[in-house]
Amino acid sequence: MSNNRRDFIKKGSSLAAALSIGAVGASASAKNAIPLPAQKVPWPVLEGPDTPKMTMNVGHNDMSSKVRAIKQFGADYVHMDAPALPWTQAEIQAIVDRFKAEGLSIINHRIILPPSILHNMAGRDEDIKKVQDAIRITGKVGIPVIEYNFYSHRLREGYYNSVGRGNARYLSFDYNRKMPNPADNNWNEPRDRRADEMQFAASELKATEAEPATSEEQFWENITYFLKAIIPVAEESGVKMALHPNDPPPPLSRGSAQPMGSFAGWKKLLAIVDSPANGMTFDCGVSTEIGENAIDVLHYMAARNRINHMHFRNVKVEIPRIKYTETYPDAGQVNMFAVMQELVRAKYKYGVFAEHPPGNIIDKERGGDFIGYIYNQAYARGVLQSVLTLEQGYKG
Repeated sequence: MSNNRRDFIKKGSSLAAALSIGAVGASASAKNAIPLPAQKVPWPVLEGPDTPKMTMNVGHNDMSSKVRAIKQFGADYVHMDAPALPWTQAEIQAIVDRFKAEGLSIINHRIILPPSILHNMAGRDEDIKKVQDAIRITGKVGIPVIEYNFYSHRLREGYYNSVGRGNARYLSFDYNRKMPNPADNNWNEPRDRRADEMQFAASELKATEAEPATSEEQFWENITYFLKAIIPVAEESGVKMALHPNDPPPPLSRGSAQPMGSFAGWKKLLAIVDSPANGMTFDCGVSTEIGENAIDVLHYMAARNRINHMHFRNVKVEIPRIKYTETYPDAGQVNMFAVMQELVRAKYKYGVFAEHPPGNIIDKERGGDFIGYIYNQAYARGVLQSVLTLEQGYKG
């Protein structure tokens, strides 16, 4: 019996198994108690070169108390929306240096692609050259990842507020709530924090409101042209590109196809240029919204070294791509521990952003959404430390 218990401890790989054995050990006498392998791991368990890294979103000009609070709450990395193109190296280096002075490293910055690139309009090659120059600057200042979107329109009309635990404000999506007349251009954005969270929202809206609908064929032609122009530059510069999938991921948005709202589309994207520099933002929430198993998606991308940024959030899905609700990270259908465990085992080493916090009463009374983000980050950091402890402990 004793040997079986020892074997079980050595072979176990889940937190539940570890906790159940710990309970047995606690009830036994000190003489007979079997120490958990996790006890061999020195604390605190910290992020390392080959582990995921907690990151929080900031504005590139933000040097308020929020920045210092990010460091105080345990993140050593930040990501942000970059200034509008074109850049100078001195401009981006100054941003890097400002955050470095607060003990924070920029792990990712997002660029906004102009309509010329998205839709093959006049000036496309000139604007692609600006992106190429931005990639070179990114490599020179030591930022490892550039994130970007490549789609027309976001069907915000489908979002609505719903009630979560303790009357928390959840965000739900229902494709069938889309506007009866898209020509009205009546954007229904139900929560202020989305604009804060994604500071590119206003410029993105301005850039896409008057754009033509894009067919799936046009999308693939345009993104293929773009990737073949920029991925070689990214490889030379030591920079990883991370395309964020469609979120929300409906079948159509204002008549435009949404190829980045399906796993098949993601696979096709990664095959256009076979390079780790041509990667994506793995979002376990979006992966679930489209009806896939987040772990299966993670396995596919991690095995090919194509996860260059990561969004850590949870959802409950009623109809894939059509109807779902974003939840607290501990309240949805995604096994967040398993997601983090697979990231650690894959030696994923870039940012993990615990995004889309539900609205809470403290943020409502004080304004903003920082408490919600801190909750999400604390949860994700606790999961990360648990995974690192178990992975190191069972090896010991």
